[in-house]
Amino acid sequence: MPERINRIKEVLVIKGMSQKELAAKLDRNPNTITSICNNKSQPHLKDLKKIAEILDVDIRELLVSTKM
Repeated sequence: MPERINRIKEVLVIKGMSQKELAAKLDRNPNTITSICNNKSQPHLKDLKKIAEILDVDIRELLVSTKM
């Protein structure tokens, strides 16, 4: 089972935004956002920051903590 690295998909649901909407606001291909949401690829740090701004969340909310 792949390790869960990000919470972007979950936060999109909470915020009521589709992956296609995020892709448009981020000026990225929807397939890129799908890959990120499915942990098949990871966003560049500048894109992660922009995603946090678009979703109006702290960037740390988009990541899974490695410390308990």
